[in-house]
Amino acid sequence: MSADTDLIKLYSAKILGLAADIPHLGRLDAPDASVKRRSPLCGSTVTVDLTVREGRVTGYGQDVKACALGQAAASVVAGAIIGTTRAQIETARDQLRAMLKEGGPVPEAPFDGLEVLLPARDYKNRHASILLAIEAAAEAIAQADAAHCA
Repeated sequence: MSADTDLIKLYSAKILGLAADIPHLGRLDAPDASVKRRSPLCGSTVTVDLTVREGRVTGYGQDVKACALGQAAASVVAGAIIGTTRAQIETARDQLRAMLKEGGPVPEAPFDGLEVLLPARDYKNRHASILLAIEAAAEAIAQADAAHCA
C-alpha cells in the first residue's frame, strides 16, 4: 500500500466528520480547573476547562487548535466526558495511550468512540496530538479534585 493510500485511510470520512463537529467548543466562564496542553512535535494545542460536582464532570469547554486527528480525539472526548469520574478519564487516557503505542485494546465506554483513531497507531508523529484532549482532561479533573479537597 502506498503512503498516499495510507494517509487517505487515516483521514477517513468519520475522522473528518468528528473534526468538523467538535462538541463543547469554547471556554467555560467559571471552571473548577483549566489545563492547556501542547504537542511540541506539531504545535497542536488543546485547552480544557471543566467543572466537577460530587466527583463527576458537570461542565466541559475546550479550545482546540490541532490537526484533524487531534480534533477528532477532542470531539470524542467532549462527547463522552459529561458525567464521568476522574477514574474513568484517567483509565481512558491510559487505554488510549496503550492503544496507540502498544497495540492495546480500544478504550472502554464511554470513551470507546476513540476506536476511530485505531489507524493512527502506525503514525507515531500523530500520537501526541491525539492524546492532548484526554491528557488535559485528566490533569484538569485531578486539579479540580485537589481544589475541592483543600
